[in-house]
Amino acid sequence: MRKKLLLLITGLMVIFVLAACGSKSQGDVVKELTGKLDDLSGYKVNAKMTLKMGSDSQIYKVEIWHKDPTFYRVNLKNAQKDQSQMILRNNEGVFVLTPALNKSFRFQSDWPQNSSQAYLYESLIKDIVADKSAKFSTTKEYYVFETKTRYQNNTMLPFQEIMLNKSDLSPAVVKVMDPDRNALVTVEFSKVKFNASFDKDDFDMKKNMTRAQLNLPAMADGGDKAFTVLYPTTELKGTKLIEEKEVALEDGKRVVLTYDGKKSFTLVQEKVTAKTASANPTYIEGDIVDLGMTIGAVSEHSLSWSHNGVDYMIASKNLTKEEMIEVAASVQGEAVK
Repeated sequence: MRKKLLLLITGLMVIFVLAACGSKSQGDVVKELTGKLDDLSGYKVNAKMTLKMGSDSQIYKVEIWHKDPTFYRVNLKNAQKDQSQMILRNNEGVFVLTPALNKSFRFQSDWPQNSSQAYLYESLIKDIVADKSAKFSTTKEYYVFETKTRYQNNTMLPFQEIMLNKSDLSPAVVKVMDPDRNALVTVEFSKVKFNASFDKDDFDMKKNMTRAQLNLPAMADGGDKAFTVLYPTTELKGTKLIEEKEVALEDGKRVVLTYDGKKSFTLVQEKVTAKTASANPTYIEGDIVDLGMTIGAVSEHSLSWSHNGVDYMIASKNLTKEEMIEVAASVQGEAVK
C-alpha cells in the first residue's frame, strides 16, 4: 500500500515538473519575439480592423506588406463604403495615397517608428519589449500581453491587449483601449505569411496609385458637390462655435467653422470635383497621424485629412498637437436641429 502511494506521489510530481517545463515565462516569450524579429525578412498580412465610434462601428479591411528593413505598404479599405487609403514607405519617403480623390502626399517622416501601429507586427513587438511593466497571461492558444501604447494621442488610447498565437508567435488579435479599458480599435488577423517574397515595383508610389484607381468602382460624371457639415463631438472647456460660413467655389463648396475661447481654432471642410492627379505628390510639412477613420497630416499649428470625399483642416495657435488630434478624431457629429 505504501509502495503504491509512493509511486502515485512520484508520478504526480513528474507530471507537475513536466508541466512547469512546458510553460514559457514572459521573459521566454519576449526573447523568442526578439529573435523572430531579427530573422524576419518581411511579411504579408490580412486583417479586419473595427473602429468603435460612439454607438457606431466602422469596419476596414487591412492589407499589410513589409519588406525589411524599411519598406511598407498598408492598404486600408472601408468595407461598407468601398473607399480606400494607402500608406507607402520606400527609399523616396513616406506617401499617403487617396485614389478616389486623385491625391497623393509625401512626407519626410520616420513613420512607423514614431508611434504604435496596431496592425504592424514589429511595432507590436517593440511595444511589448519597451513596456517593462507589461502584463502577461496565457490561454490554451495564445500568449496575451497588455502594454502601454506610444500613440501621439496617448491619453485617449493608453493601453492595448496583444494576443499572439502560441504556435508561431504570429499576431491573432489586438485591442487598443481607452483609459477605462474599453476596446475602441480591434484588429483581427486572418492571414499571416512570414518571410514573404515581393516584386520590385510592389512599393512604387505611381504604380500603386494606378493599380488602386483601376480598382475603384464606377462613379457618375461630375460628382456630387454637396456634403453634410460635421462638427467635433469633443468639448474643449471655454471654447464654443461662434461662426459658420459657407463659401461657394468654382468646383465645389467650402464651410468654415470658427471656434472662439481659450482653445480657439478654425475647422475648414471642403468638397471639390476630383481633378486629374498630378504626376508628383504634394509635399507635406508635418507627420502622419492615425485618426482611426483615416490618415492625417499634423504639424505644429494645423492638422489636415480627407474622409468620405471631403477635405478637412484644423488650424490653431492655441491647441497642442494632441488636442488637435482629439478634435479631429471626433469630427463625426451633425448639427442638432
